[in-house]
Amino acid sequence: MQFVSALDRVPGMRGVLGLFEGVCSGAADGYARMSGKPAATLLHLGPGLANALANLHNARKARSPVVNIVGEHTTQHLAFDAPLTADIEAFARPVSAWTRTLKRAAGMGEAASAAVAAALGPPGKVATLIVPADFSWSEAGEPAFPATRPSRSLASEDRVREIACALRSRRPVGLLLGGLALQARGLRAADRVRAATGVRIFADRNAARMTRGGDIPAVERIPYFPEQAQELLAGFERLILVEARPPVSFFGYPGLRSSLAPAGCAFDVLATDEQDGAGSLEWLAEELGAGTPISARSVAPRSVLPSGEPLTPVTVARTVGALSPEGAVFSDETVSSSGLIWPHLAAAARHDHLPVTGGAIGQGLPVALGAALACPGRKVIALEADGSALYTPQSLWTMARERLDITIVILANRRYRILEIEMQRTGAGAVGPRAGQMIDLSHPELDWVKLAEGFGVQA
Repeated sequence: MQFVSALDRVPGMRGVLGLFEGVCSGAADGYARMSGKPAATLLHLGPGLANALANLHNARKARSPVVNIVGEHTTQHLAFDAPLTADIEAFARPVSAWTRTLKRAAGMGEAASAAVAAALGPPGKVATLIVPADFSWSEAGEPAFPATRPSRSLASEDRVREIACALRSRRPVGLLLGGLALQARGLRAADRVRAATGVRIFADRNAARMTRGGDIPAVERIPYFPEQAQELLAGFERLILVEARPPVSFFGYPGLRSSLAPAGCAFDVLATDEQDGAGSLEWLAEELGAGTPISARSVAPRSVLPSGEPLTPVTVARTVGALSPEGAVFSDETVSSSGLIWPHLAAAARHDHLPVTGGAIGQGLPVALGAALACPGRKVIALEADGSALYTPQSLWTMARERLDITIVILANRRYRILEIEMQRTGAGAVGPRAGQMIDLSHPELDWVKLAEGFGVQA
């Protein structure tokens, strides 16, 4: 309560109310992905943090800087095992790279600064500071010095030369990009490397943010299903990793390898996720003597608005791609329709794409909310399936309250379509009447117009 009260005395802090902690943690993730700065969540004891865990898991996988401030009982009250007493640190550790329970009120400023520093990384991390209530109403001393933004190092000179030599060999070598390497600067540098060597460039499908469309060089995204991914990567003798890790399938399946790269494929790291992948790619391009022009063949043509065609995921994607303005941000939680939608978004004007990272359902709407808070001058478009949207529909109320420029496209499958697909893929058998009830969302049918209007959003 003291923290909330202090918002009236600290004009630089903006408070945004979420109606569910999972909305707050997902919004912090979206804010961090688009701003590169940490957002702070304010959560209430162990159960409040527990409600936020799924989207904190996604934030951890996205390498997003997030600071959680979690209130705890007063130090003397903990001995009584009150209803809300819980092991907050145990909840926090699986999703947090840094966790601390404040031990004395005078250490408040230093601990808060340390949490921000830990969240900044690099790469970005989730940091959780747990504050007993009596320390909030006690004398806390002076604020600590602000955390400084850390710098990222480049790849070593020897590493750049080794990778350049491998690319000159004309052997089957691919570039796999993740992290900051998937933003404009990194993609342009990778395109120079491609123009000089013919190397194929792949994108980690679960990387937190990727710039696409317009004059941004197009790259191939690793598919969701392992058979398609393994076919795409077949024949490669080595993959060069730039802020990325060796690709693995989303799930394990009977009789299929978890690794998506061919057996025996070697992995060379040009830049770790702690390093500057874009800068390292620029250095690699210079080492190869690559020119500066973007290769015209790698830029997708602009999307054309469909007319008179049936409504399908493809026509939805083409329509959104044709109408989205320059600089839009896509928060994309489509799964079963993703493979159909993704190729057509490349033909949109230049935009940033924020995909599923950790696979915990319910990130699409909160991430869109956070992205809109971070980028008030940019259009945000949430591509969301109905099943996923039902995890965090409270996001709509905050979007309306904050008057954010967000358009949401609900793909109403009326069922957990991806679960139906995965049931067949794992050999569980056909979906019968009882099993079908467990993935069906049509009895009663969801009315998204009424749901949205009930939260204050036009639909």
